[in-house]
Amino acid sequence: MQSENKLCVVLLFGGMSSEHEVSRVSVGNFVNNIDRTKYEVLAVGITKEGRWLYTEATAAQMADGSWEQLAGNMPCILSPDRADHGMVLFTPEGHVEKLHVDVVIPVLHGLWGEDGTVQGLLELAGIPYVGCGVLASAACMDKGVANALFEANDIPHTKWLAANRWQIESDLEGVCAGVEAKLGWPVFVKPANAGSSVGISKVSNREELKKAIALALENDRKVVFEAFVDGQEVECAVIGSDPAVATRPGEILAGAEFYTYDDKYKNGVSQTVIPAHLPEEKLDEVKTYAAMAYTALGCEGLARCDFFVEKGTGRVMINEINTFPGFTSISMYPKLMEHEGLPVPALIDRLIELALERTEKQHG
Repeated sequence: MQSENKLCVVLLFGGMSSEHEVSRVSVGNFVNNIDRTKYEVLAVGITKEGRWLYTEATAAQMADGSWEQLAGNMPCILSPDRADHGMVLFTPEGHVEKLHVDVVIPVLHGLWGEDGTVQGLLELAGIPYVGCGVLASAACMDKGVANALFEANDIPHTKWLAANRWQIESDLEGVCAGVEAKLGWPVFVKPANAGSSVGISKVSNREELKKAIALALENDRKVVFEAFVDGQEVECAVIGSDPAVATRPGEILAGAEFYTYDDKYKNGVSQTVIPAHLPEEKLDEVKTYAAMAYTALGCEGLARCDFFVEKGTGRVMINEINTFPGFTSISMYPKLMEHEGLPVPALIDRLIELALERTEKQHG
């Protein structure tokens, strides 16, 4: 039975993206820190194959993947029917059980979670959810679209180009020549929509460029090319929307040449420094641009804005916005918010408040 006086919160985790494993660790931070005197907490895991399962797994079982094999799991769906306002569970006895849901926290990273798809489903269902809406989620996920919007809003960004599959297949040499002429070497080659650091290459000549394009096309049908920036990588946490409040940036001292997926989530070789090693006025400049970028792309709830500060010139350039940033115990977003005086339990409360406030504003 559902509790009458607690808000029912569903934690969505897992998902079909290449960042499935990170999501399983991120959700543990919510499981372990959410205030259970205020919230009834239900967890729904999405397998890599896209099955939705209600689960009573512990944070440890979620993290190691063993949650999928638990006997008590039940298939479920999020109903787009607003009369249901929640989840539909299919019990082992063959019954259908409906669960009213007050708010969803989509702790999903990458495609089919952080890209507007789940947000669209929640909008159809009329269920409040934590984080950015459909448009901001989709725009931030597509590096080409995000770069164009940064440019349109005078938020400094490194030089870039984008090309889709048919352009590349019809004129590979022409695309390569354009990249070399506009961006020079070295160049970063990225799938437009893969999320995280998957499928990204740093290249220094035409042959490497062609191989990198092929790799990027394995992950997406559009490829983004960005000029290399010899810079310090720093990250700001942003929360809210009216107004957006940004923290001063922190930085991660990475173990590899550029910050790889394994560094971020598996090896633990990187080290977090808050605030970043920058002069005071530079910390404030990055913070200002973070709030500007977040607002320009229509972000709400939370996001992490990542920047380069160019060595020698001190120029600040945005790299990307992550609309549901990593939330593990070593992740930058919760660490930055904690540094600002908002530890994880209070941060979760604030994110849920923001989700409910947005729905109230939309529906009056």
